Amino acid sequence: MSGMLYGIGLGPGDPELMTLKAYRLISGAEVVAYPALSGGESFARSIAADIISDDTIEVTIHIPMTVERSPAQAAYDQGAADIAGHLDAGRDVVVLCEGDPFFYGTFMYLFARLAGKYETEVVPGVTSVTACAAVAGRPLTARNEMLTIIPGPLDEDTMRVRIAEAEAVVIMKVGRHLEKIRKVLDALGLTENAVYVERASLQSQKVLPLEGAPCDAPYFSMILVTKGQDPWLN
Repeated sequence: MSGMLYGIGLGPGDPELMTLKAYRLISGAEVVAYPALSGGESFARSIAADIISDDTIEVTIHIPMTVERSPAQAAYDQGAADIAGHLDAGRDVVVLCEGDPFFYGTFMYLFARLAGKYETEVVPGVTSVTACAAVAGRPLTARNEMLTIIPGPLDEDTMRVRIAEAEAVVIMKVGRHLEKIRKVLDALGLTENAVYVERASLQSQKVLPLEGAPCDAPYFSMILVTKGQDPWLN
């Protein structure tokens, strides 16, 4: 019989935000797989490091950070093949994914390659969006308000239109796009409504008004924007 494939959401970084189910599956895993930037360490593994057994087989999926998609797709092809080898041998494989596997999660690319061939279970995790809202003390939505989530790499014109049409906004993957985002929010008169959050739930986290945000933002940073009066006050 083939092994079982698990996609495990680890949450935003604080190991205490891992679910009990995630803890149980990781601590008892025969094989643990995780993404890592090429030439770097795995953030996903660092979250679960204390509960991975010494005798667990580890599979590292080296992901190149390039704009072109083909190198990353090749890395996921290789990672899926390595995982399939363990599944075919009857070993269960736990794949670690920071945040939630199906919310901008790396596991979705392995899921697309493997779920049709092997029994698969996805374990959801706390998202970076809800973690950032929690540490910033900013409810995301209330009543009938709609939330729009925007990736930072969007081009300036598209981002301006999407934010202008939205009621409440989360801008993810800020990183090197911070100055472009500042420009858009300034033009829309929303800078004072924006909060910058960096590395939520970690010891190095920062929560600042956007005006006080650093010039260089990491990939794991986010901007929360509300418009008008906060609806949860009424």
